[in-house]
Amino acid sequence: MFSRTCRTLSRGPTSHHLNAEEGDGDLATPTAACTSQTKQRDAGRRSLTPPHQPLASHDQQSRGGATTRRGSESREGRSAGGPRETEGGRQITRDPIPLVAMAPPAVDPRSGYCAATRSFRSKRADVPLPADRDLDVVTFLASRRHAGTVALVDAATGRRVTFAELWRAVAGAATALAAPPLSLRKGQAALVVSPNSVHFPVAALAAMSLGAVLTTANPLNTPAEIAKQVADARPVLAFTTRDLLPKLPAGLRVVLLEPERLPSDPDAVVATIGEISATTPDPARRRERVTQDDPATLLYSSGTTGPSKGVVATHRSLISMVQIIMTRFRLEGSDRTEAFLCTVPMFHVYGLVAFATGLLGCGATIVVLSKYELPEMLRAINEYGVTYLPLVPPILVAMVAHPKPLPLGQLRKVLSGGAPLSKELIEGFREKYPQVEILQGYGLTESTAIGASTDSAEESRRYGTAGLLSPNTEAKIVDPDTGEALPVNRTGELWIRGPYVMKGYFRNTEATQSTLTPDGWLKTGDLCYIDEDGYLFVVDRLKELIKYKGYQVPPAELEALLLTHPEIADVAVIPFPDREVGQFPMAYVVRKKGSNLSGRDVMEFVAKQVAPYKKVRKVAFVTEIPKNASGKILRKDLIKLATSKL
Repeated sequence: MFSRTCRTLSRGPTSHHLNAEEGDGDLATPTAACTSQTKQRDAGRRSLTPPHQPLASHDQQSRGGATTRRGSESREGRSAGGPRETEGGRQITRDPIPLVAMAPPAVDPRSGYCAATRSFRSKRADVPLPADRDLDVVTFLASRRHAGTVALVDAATGRRVTFAELWRAVAGAATALAAPPLSLRKGQAALVVSPNSVHFPVAALAAMSLGAVLTTANPLNTPAEIAKQVADARPVLAFTTRDLLPKLPAGLRVVLLEPERLPSDPDAVVATIGEISATTPDPARRRERVTQDDPATLLYSSGTTGPSKGVVATHRSLISMVQIIMTRFRLEGSDRTEAFLCTVPMFHVYGLVAFATGLLGCGATIVVLSKYELPEMLRAINEYGVTYLPLVPPILVAMVAHPKPLPLGQLRKVLSGGAPLSKELIEGFREKYPQVEILQGYGLTESTAIGASTDSAEESRRYGTAGLLSPNTEAKIVDPDTGEALPVNRTGELWIRGPYVMKGYFRNTEATQSTLTPDGWLKTGDLCYIDEDGYLFVVDRLKELIKYKGYQVPPAELEALLLTHPEIADVAVIPFPDREVGQFPMAYVVRKKGSNLSGRDVMEFVAKQVAPYKKVRKVAFVTEIPKNASGKILRKDLIKLATSKL
């Protein structure tokens, strides 16, 4: 599905603008959904009017005018009595042929399946989306009215940031970033390498408000891994903490996510987040026009082969996902202030979209946990009145396995993602914590987070499901061999289409064209089926990614590294199932003749060169790696071999 060819990327100029026109070709842009759904969506867009935002775009007015003209011309034709003909030298007027409106394709209300288009439509009501083209996600968020007071809480220190303080800090930081010596401009990339903190959203929102493109990196990554991303994304500056400075490549200007500078800070440090946030906002500064179609984020998603790829999401992608998230949690217009504990990394797509942006638009309080530890999580839940807890399945497993029920205070809902939960785990959690609902979600970096979800306890009782399709979403289940779109209860590759789908892969036309169809369908690489009630079930991964505690680990990356070992002739890496972490990398190794290489040697070789979540944790030695005629590793055979001994 993805090319095995690794492109060589030149460094290019220091000031690099991330535009769709650059690189190997234009990035594919998803098209609108089918006619009936588009009409409903357009109606919803017109109904949404964020305060201070003129939403009637020129394009929309033009479309409306065209519709009116076509309607009046049709009525004039009918009032004139239809076509005139001559009969026996006498002109007569015949009644016009009646026009019959074509009914939209019928959709099964139970499953959402449309036999005419061989696609599924979300059973959830579409969320309204703003029609104003000249709108960025930060302006959209700041314009939302809500009853919230406290935006962010530092779980470790108790420091609180009100919404007034947050938006004042974002405006000040944007003013400072736009001015010398930083001079951040629209289209340039800004890198964030940081654990969760109350400073992260300020940096992200300030950069995106200028039209800069936000790219994030896992702070656990090695300097070599971060350098590889920097070489591809070409950021002009980086936001990071003092402890992580040694991981950044030389030549990057740095804004420290710290209150103030120290005399010992290197020359690369140009400012701190404390300094730029305190800058007086300049309402008279020249603002570059930022539209919904402009790139907003560049997040890196691992592929099955070769290096990870940069996923370009637009401001439209983020705005639509913000609306979906607010609708999912029923936060729009609510008088109740919810408190979410942010255990999800903000550098990850879900953490960025939900906790560094989306939930800040609806008045929710985000309690920021910099690092997950069970005792600290429980303290934060109780001390700050947390009502929503996002987590990955391993944390849920630990909570169920605890000898006694843990004190969860006012907690009402847990949000699990990364992998569907088993019936045993859901029932075990319900038995131990009957007052707490479990909600689940499915998504990809390429879908800007959520593509399906369970939004109630009743929906979560459909054991093994990833949930119903998200609002404004269409799906197809496609036979990977024939390309045929399949009906209900048939397994194939999941394709989805919606306003949140990525614009494409950065500077990688080949990967974009193999993942996005010309009419906007995203090929997820997941084998799935949708049942007779519209619930999505994930069966397997075509992409073969290993998911360790929610982190994505591409087998090909570890295989390439292992093949550099002087005593390894061949290797294959597979996901090995584990109750606590989901999956971890296991390597099948073919030793070179005369080698006495041990499993421990292999694991230590990898551990020295990768982030902790990418470590190989199990090794088996074989005489050869099974491959098909074209040389592709038969990974499923190895998975079957490994799991048959469980």
